[in-house]
Amino acid sequence: MTLGSSRTYLRPTSFIDAPFGFDGKVARLAGTMTWFSAVEIICGAEKELVPVEAMEQRLKRLDGPAKAAWTNLVSARAPLTMGNRVVRLDQPQIAGILNVTPDSFSDGGTYSDPASAADAGFAMAAAGAALIDVGGESTRPGAKAVWEHDEIERVLPVVQRMAASGTAISIDTRKAAVMEAALRVGAWMVNDVSALTYDPLSAGVVAMAGCPLVLMHHKGSPETMQAAPHYDRPILFEVYDWLEQRIEAAIAAGVDRSKIIVDPGIGFGKNVQHNLQLLNGLSLLHGLGCPIMLGASRKRMIGALSDEATPDRRLGGSLALALKGVEQGAHLLRVHDVPETVQALKVWRGLRDAALTP
Repeated sequence: MTLGSSRTYLRPTSFIDAPFGFDGKVARLAGTMTWFSAVEIICGAEKELVPVEAMEQRLKRLDGPAKAAWTNLVSARAPLTMGNRVVRLDQPQIAGILNVTPDSFSDGGTYSDPASAADAGFAMAAAGAALIDVGGESTRPGAKAVWEHDEIERVLPVVQRMAASGTAISIDTRKAAVMEAALRVGAWMVNDVSALTYDPLSAGVVAMAGCPLVLMHHKGSPETMQAAPHYDRPILFEVYDWLEQRIEAAIAAGVDRSKIIVDPGIGFGKNVQHNLQLLNGLSLLHGLGCPIMLGASRKRMIGALSDEATPDRRLGGSLALALKGVEQGAHLLRVHDVPETVQALKVWRGLRDAALTP
């Protein structure tokens, strides 16, 4: 294969249940419970499927970025430190979604007061969520921006109540003032759907806090992002390159690379076909060297593929997409339906444990 001027991407594939008896023929994917036996090397329109056992020789013909991507593919991710809690990433973990908004696409207006919202968060943690992602601004398609003071008033009482119990909390916001307020009262992670592009002060807040950070791919603002989204190149590569740029920007602002998590942004400036392509090729994003968070729970694509099912009838599709992500090494699943997803992962883990028992 002639590499030319196009960038070369590496996508792990040919996944197997267990590595026993395949010394040198398989590799562990990003420190997870997933092993792969081949790599799809993609450069422009050319593709080559290379067995893992041949990668050492094949790497000699690849450029520096591709070699770095290979190193990232086979390297474990550091655990997330969230106060006194340590979230290990050698197995999939769940982030429970807690929206304290009147207009979120699935659960807007569900919680009438901070106490009921916090109780819902406690229930998700008790059901097995490793952390709770609290948000006070809807970023569904067509949503309008919320004034930061209103957003703070929505999330702060909930974060305070939950933090007092020792629950690991992420603040889902794109505004520096909200990040700062939530981190001050007990949140330990920032989940920014704008990947630090919305508020120029946000990178400094995260860097100063030294907390884990989720950078999510998006295209356009919530008001306009679903108005005929278009990509000039295969979406998987555009998302990869864009996230790589955002990682470097965060590092330049003082954020520790080991604390950065990436999210492909399912449904954020993407049509159904875009989302399906991202999910089918998700393992390629491990080449970025960061843990992967997948947020596909109750998304519009599920309704589009299942007779326009409403958000409250998308559990089956949500579980299917969660397991698709886990099979490709997703480290974190951001979900609405925590007990059901925990059960699905327990069954998946049982199958994996059986395969890993010699």
